[in-house]
Amino acid sequence: MQQNYAKIQAAGAELIAISSDNEADTKRTVQNHGLKFPVLADKDTNGITAYNVVDPGNNRIARPAAYIVRKDGTIAWKSLNTKTARVPTAEILTELGKLL
Repeated sequence: MQQNYAKIQAAGAELIAISSDNEADTKRTVQNHGLKFPVLADKDTNGITAYNVVDPGNNRIARPAAYIVRKDGTIAWKSLNTKTARVPTAEILTELGKLL
């Protein structure tokens, strides 16, 4: 996602990741990987539970998923079909293009 972050922003969107780690571990991950997009710490898993992305095999982590959320908070698109691979950025950009 980091490699395509500028493309996501150019499409008029923002990328936000959610980690089930605590704040210190999340900050360390951001620093170690040089991430430029916001990564939110969700240690209590409230966010991953609300978005129904809790991994069925481990309820402490999220399964790969992607959501496009409109400015009004409604969900415009989501991908929850994959359990082991991240949603390709090209697919997300295609879906963003459909909303413009």
